[in-house]
Amino acid sequence: MACATVPYVSITVSPFVVSTVNVNGVRAATRKGMLPWLETTDAHAICLQETRANDGELTKALAPALDSGWHLASAEPSAKGRNGVAILSRTAPDAVRVGIGAEEFADSGRYIEADFGAVTVASLYLPSGEVGTERQEEKERFMAAFAKYLAKAAKAAGAADRDVVVCGDWNIAHTENDLKAWKTNRKNSGFLPEEREWVSALLTGKAPWTDVVRELHPDVEGPYSWWSYRGKAFDNDAGWRIDYQFATVALAERAKEAVTERAEAYDQRWSDHAPVTVRYR
Repeated sequence: MACATVPYVSITVSPFVVSTVNVNGVRAATRKGMLPWLETTDAHAICLQETRANDGELTKALAPALDSGWHLASAEPSAKGRNGVAILSRTAPDAVRVGIGAEEFADSGRYIEADFGAVTVASLYLPSGEVGTERQEEKERFMAAFAKYLAKAAKAAGAADRDVVVCGDWNIAHTENDLKAWKTNRKNSGFLPEEREWVSALLTGKAPWTDVVRELHPDVEGPYSWWSYRGKAFDNDAGWRIDYQFATVALAERAKEAVTERAEAYDQRWSDHAPVTVRYR
């Protein structure tokens, strides 16, 4: 794990802006345009997923941003060229934690969280799956372990009067409004009934989590955050909304704007995902 070692400075700014993006390989993303985006964003914390890099490679790829003042905390993957999550921030976190408490996923590079004052920001890369394969079984084991972790995290946050936002690529489209081609994906991983029910259980009833983007954009298609590189998916806006910010209730109530930063054209994309940015009061 890489983490900045400079003294902690609490984030007390308002609004507090959080972005999340699956970079689809940080070295490729920085070559394609991620660094200019970092120069223009007003985000205070940025959650990255699928960095596909160890700590040394990640630091090298992001060197211009780190030299300009960004701080980095990362969870490198044990599998070379896969997974990897990180958090970039304007100020150094006062604490960083990696993993969800499940031994199987301890070194998988799928979850990291950092504290900034009374706010915890987390970056998640939930496994993708494939029906009828070990990949789907792994995804389901992660989901089961992560649901338990989220329940404990919400309870601890409530007891400590903390706000928490879990950002990232959840690899599940929750509702029909979250997937353009939902009719043809009902039997595919990412839109299976049991996966969607799992998300619903996190959000409905007395659940402590709120889907911030959906709360601010109810009853609309999308806004999608991932489009296949194949065919005309991007041009036709035939995407999936799988990049979420799930916040505890008090923080969700402070969200005033949510934007998916979709590139203006196909050739301007630096990832197959777009950053999802939320402004909290």
